[in-house]
Amino acid sequence: MAKHKEKDIKTNAMRLLEQKKIPYTVHTYDCEEFLDGISMADALGQPHELVYKTLVTVAKSREHYVFVIPIEAELDLKKAAKAVHEKAVEMLPLKELTDLTGYVRGGCTCIGMKKQFPVVMDESALKLSKVMVSGGRRGSQMELSPQDLMKAAGGSFADVTV
Repeated sequence: MAKHKEKDIKTNAMRLLEQKKIPYTVHTYDCEEFLDGISMADALGQPHELVYKTLVTVAKSREHYVFVIPIEAELDLKKAAKAVHEKAVEMLPLKELTDLTGYVRGGCTCIGMKKQFPVVMDESALKLSKVMVSGGRRGSQMELSPQDLMKAAGGSFADVTV
């Protein structure tokens, strides 16, 4: 199913994909601290348009929402709020990320969080057969189809970028 090196550690996200029998490939790179998505894509030699980042937001209703967007794109907060039927959303303060999701900055992915939040992936992913997202820890990326990712996350697609 997944390609692993012996020393690679399976994350909650990887275990969830395997439970759901969703095929994926793991790509690893050396990473001690946070790398932005563009630097990470370059480290793996991957085209930027295939690599997506995971952003966590909080709405005025205090509900949390997760958005998966291309690494070179910016989340449009108005479109994002509309996609999740909220008046407004804002980025979750970074200091709250690990406690809320169980993931660290640079290792956050939309599946396998402490609690599953509503997930929306930018519709640009529908043009691609495969995307890469964080594998659930720094230094690890998972490659899979966007449809399989949203199936695992119980997510949907919408136009949420600037």
